[in-house]
Amino acid sequence: MDNAFDIKEIIKLLPHRYPFIMIDRILELTPGEKVVALKNVTINEPFFQGHFPENPIMPGVLIIEAMGQAGAVLAAKSLDREPHDSLIYFMGIDKVKFRKPVTPGDQLIFEMKFLKQRRKVFKMSGTAYVDEKVVAQAELMATF
Repeated sequence: MDNAFDIKEIIKLLPHRYPFIMIDRILELTPGEKVVALKNVTINEPFFQGHFPENPIMPGVLIIEAMGQAGAVLAAKSLDREPHDSLIYFMGIDKVKFRKPVTPGDQLIFEMKFLKQRRKVFKMSGTAYVDEKVVAQAELMATF
């Protein structure tokens, strides 16, 4: 498998659809190790209508959701299975920090790394960047 792919491949792997698919491209994927994903943030995102119209900021919870979606791709490809076979659910989110606001026009880069795996439970660390500056960090736990 090529280690980078576009939205068509992501849609094959994740059950999410518009307006809730939060990643646009996988830039790099090393099964069992890490994934690097991209999200283009545009003013057309439906959440900007209410968060906040005069000062649009991407909600932090959606940044974490995007991390989770990138992590789901990593988990699925690491197990060589399709997430549609069984859904991936969040189990826990720890050590969340938001460093800078994310606004329309930003390009978010997510880097998710495996910390540990036990059977169907995964723990990953995630970092979100805009222009190589950290905007958010978290540790995520999920299960199939």
